[in-house]
Amino acid sequence: MSINLRFKIMQFLQFFLWGSWLITFGSYAFHKLHFSGSEIGAVYSTLGIASIITPSIVGAIADKWINKERLYAILHLCGSILLFKVSFITNKDQMFWFMLINMMCYMPTIPLGYSICYDVLTRNNINCTTEFPKIRVWGTVGFIVAMWTISLSHLELSPLQLHIGAAAQLILAIYSFTLPKCPPVKSNQKKTLSEALGLDALSLFKDKNILIFMIFAMILGMASQTSNIWTDVFLHSFDHIAKYKDTFVTQYPAIIASIATISETAFIVAIPFFLKKYGIKTVMLISMFAWVVRFGFLAIGTPESIGMIFIILSMIAYGCAFDFFNISGSIYINNVATEKTRASAQGIFLTLVNGFGFFFGSHLSGYLVDYYTSENNATNWSSIWLVCSITFIVVAILFKIMFKHKHT
Repeated sequence: MSINLRFKIMQFLQFFLWGSWLITFGSYAFHKLHFSGSEIGAVYSTLGIASIITPSIVGAIADKWINKERLYAILHLCGSILLFKVSFITNKDQMFWFMLINMMCYMPTIPLGYSICYDVLTRNNINCTTEFPKIRVWGTVGFIVAMWTISLSHLELSPLQLHIGAAAQLILAIYSFTLPKCPPVKSNQKKTLSEALGLDALSLFKDKNILIFMIFAMILGMASQTSNIWTDVFLHSFDHIAKYKDTFVTQYPAIIASIATISETAFIVAIPFFLKKYGIKTVMLISMFAWVVRFGFLAIGTPESIGMIFIILSMIAYGCAFDFFNISGSIYINNVATEKTRASAQGIFLTLVNGFGFFFGSHLSGYLVDYYTSENNATNWSSIWLVCSITFIVVAILFKIMFKHKHT
């Protein structure tokens, strides 16, 4: 089996196990466990907390003490056991703590898996720049296949979605022990505590423009998490309306939601053209406008006729909204950082977006859902999406005024 194929399988399983529950778990918790919006937001905030705490710690352990592939396998083995345990929990407090520990196992495996790929490809004189994207795309394929599997099996409101995720993670853990060895790299060069923790990249914040960019990137991370948590819950809400009960949207909402993930793969291709021709400021504004469109179309979308078109268009808009700030932002940070601080700068960028952005997005969106949910558990989704859409109109205006970057 070729190295590329082995890593394609790894990436497929890495994101299949996540896609089996990330988008649909909110529906299960909302409609079956009857958690409130803020309680669901708290559970999803564990992704953000874990993204803030564990990646740097796990990275340091892999760099100094243990083979990367072994640590990767151990984390997935522990995560599989924890995810299986989560499937039996119905108490909100227990759910939070077990999901937090599970996410502290899972979230650092994403960058750790990338690092394993880079190490092995480089050792075998394989061009990472050209080959890794071909490997990583299989992660997106895995995520989509998982969503379709859960939806076609009608498991979106069942804890069995977590069983499937746990089983896939167990398979990945066993498979990971067979990956090429990636031992710690011994170095005689001494690093300061600041360098070891990646804090030297904080010097970037001395540039007011970069600081403003990072803050707005974090806000867009909040939009991404809001979309992840509540889109499937919203689509499931039509199941309680008689005339929509048997429509394709209510029968297979995760398949509809998967259009957003499919859309990502198309918009990634457009990023180099837009960055080169228009620059990061315009690209970020396009992302913000796409979030306005995304949430605005959800506000007026329904499972029938023209309303269905709006829902599909909102899913397509997601690909632009997500890629144009996440991927483009990463490229921008890579360009403005020095060679010495690039890796650390990327870590800070991801911590702000996937850490603090996901954390605040989870909680604030949860409170918003609670605010627009009546005592008889009827939720005014149109108002929720409209508030989100208007919010990002304001965000876009502030970004245009405050971010002074000039494209050359």
